[in-house]
Amino acid sequence: MKLALPLSALAAVNAALGATLPGSKSGPQFDKGQPIDGNGKGAPLLGGTDQQIDISNPDNLGRQSTDSGIVPNLKWRFSDSKTRLFKGGWLREQVIQDLPQSHDISAAQQHLSKGAIRELHWHRVAEWGFVYAGSVLISAVDEFGKYQVETLNFGDIWYFPKGVAHTVQGLGDENEFLLVFDDADFDKVGTTFNIDDWVAHTPRDVVAKNFGLDPSVFDHVPVPNPNIFNGTVSTKNVTADPDDVLTGDASFVYRTLQHEPEAVPGKGGQFYKIDSTNFPASKTLAATFVTLKPGGLRELHWHPNAEEWLYFHKGSARATVFIGNAASRTFDFSAGDTAAFPDNSG
Repeated sequence: MKLALPLSALAAVNAALGATLPGSKSGPQFDKGQPIDGNGKGAPLLGGTDQQIDISNPDNLGRQSTDSGIVPNLKWRFSDSKTRLFKGGWLREQVIQDLPQSHDISAAQQHLSKGAIRELHWHRVAEWGFVYAGSVLISAVDEFGKYQVETLNFGDIWYFPKGVAHTVQGLGDENEFLLVFDDADFDKVGTTFNIDDWVAHTPRDVVAKNFGLDPSVFDHVPVPNPNIFNGTVSTKNVTADPDDVLTGDASFVYRTLQHEPEAVPGKGGQFYKIDSTNFPASKTLAATFVTLKPGGLRELHWHPNAEEWLYFHKGSARATVFIGNAASRTFDFSAGDTAAFPDNSG
């Protein structure tokens, strides 16, 4: 394939750039989406580029002189994910195929309209959820018949161990939450099990005998399984024996904002710690809910035994990652971005 561009067009491009881009004497141009440091290094971008992305990621253009070496991409935008549409909501994921450096974690954003239900299902991995818009009703039952039905609002968290069957229903007009899973390859076959999918692929006479019902009851099991479907919010009490309700240390729910944040001597923001010390059910995932003031800094640190996975809900931020051997890179983040920093990286 050959690319031909008339000289007149190149001249027009150069003329336009010359008319609109200040020279190096005018100072750095990173915030304008140009790799020019204002001290004699760099030059304008003349080829194909996405200016909006360049402007929102000035550190990719060489703004930090301390960045050095080869650091793999550690960032993914949910806006780059394929969105799956359903009747009553949508889902978009970040899995290892999207962010190969995230070896331990995959994630998703999910939206439910009022009454919409994420159908009964379970996973071979643990699921951690954070409500950031609206309110939802979660229901879950473990292999011993112990169960929990709870309404969750902004800041509330759930943790379902692997194999725990659960549903999520939207209660507000529009509801949305972050999902995190303790396996990066979440789309792998054998990870998620939907009840409709199972019933639809089991002989009807077997299903009918199992439930003691007429086979015609299962004539309209949806194929493919709906994943999310519309419903109505019911006020019916479905709880059973209170002795079987999961409470206390066994609870699958943690209400973050009903607890005091951790002490922050530097006064640059606040953070809430959520791990097995205060949320005993969450045995495989530990988290912090962090808010930084403008200019606030999370001090230099590293994690010896785990990767750090991040999700940015609001605002903008930047982070520099040092992976040893003089290799470091600064990333810019805005709402909807995720990242995975290697274990032991600074």
